[in-house]
Amino acid sequence: MRAVRILAATLALTVLMPATAIAQQAPPSLPDIEDEVMCPTCGFSLALSESPQANQIRDLIRQLIDEGLTKEQIKDALVVEYGPEVLASPETSGFDLAAWVVPGLAILIAGAALTIGVRRWRSAAGGGPGVPSRLEPEPGDDERLAADLDRYRL
Repeated sequence: MRAVRILAATLALTVLMPATAIAQQAPPSLPDIEDEVMCPTCGFSLALSESPQANQIRDLIRQLIDEGLTKEQIKDALVVEYGPEVLASPETSGFDLAAWVVPGLAILIAGAALTIGVRRWRSAAGGGPGVPSRLEPEPGDDERLAADLDRYRL
């Protein structure tokens, strides 16, 4: 009986935790949104831009924050007003998906090429045909070294 109560309490806490977290979520702030929005005039992040257009967008964001909108609602309102180019990060669908996929693929391909190259390099250095496994002096090396050193002595 006690185990059932503990299980029920755990289940209730698990179900209610996300709702509590959402209720306690802090309202968005201007610096938080500025990093994710671009100035349509100059193409810089809103946090870096000093254009009159950027100042108008900041005023609009402050107004929307005062109205109690969430961060996503504010970004949606900015997309309606200025188009999807106003967002700093590309969408995750359509052609914009390439902005997320291509860098990841490039990293994977570079890693695979590096791995293959290192394996080939190691196998070539490991004593393949025509490649000595370690350096051994050949007959006459000592005499040639002594003659070369004698030539450069003062």
